[in-house]
Amino acid sequence: MRKTLILSAALTTLAFGAATAQESGSSMQNHSGGSSMSQEQVQLPEACTKAAGSMDMSSMSGAMGGMMSGEGKSEVVKANMDAMMKMHMPMMQAMMIEDPDLAFNCGMIAHHQGAIAMAEVELKMGKDEESKKMAQKIIDDQKKEIEEMTAWVSEHAG
Repeated sequence: MRKTLILSAALTTLAFGAATAQESGSSMQNHSGGSSMSQEQVQLPEACTKAAGSMDMSSMSGAMGGMMSGEGKSEVVKANMDAMMKMHMPMMQAMMIEDPDLAFNCGMIAHHQGAIAMAEVELKMGKDEESKKMAQKIIDDQKKEIEEMTAWVSEHAG
């Protein structure tokens, strides 16, 4: 029951966000198309996916993709939306974990991977040198923290 309520709330929030984005002139990109950026999905450590349970998050991905078409949007918008969408499913999956410490670490791994993907868009498409330097710093810092959290998960996940 709890998983169903959380899943329902997450889908409602994402659907509302997509509708709001479309009303304001922007749209979310389905993680499976359009962008020239990497199509690599954010991956949680196996211990995280096991702790979250056997819920099939892939069906949510397909449903959300239909709501968040990026047709007619610039390559920058498509790349940024692609980076963000790759992070959402694994982050929501991690939030299904009952252990608060494990949920935190697993959710933050996905969140940090999303930050890296967004920073990579800046490195590839950005024009401002200060912003590119910040993007590189984010990549370096987040990778280090992902390694630390992944090691914590490996050590503490039961």
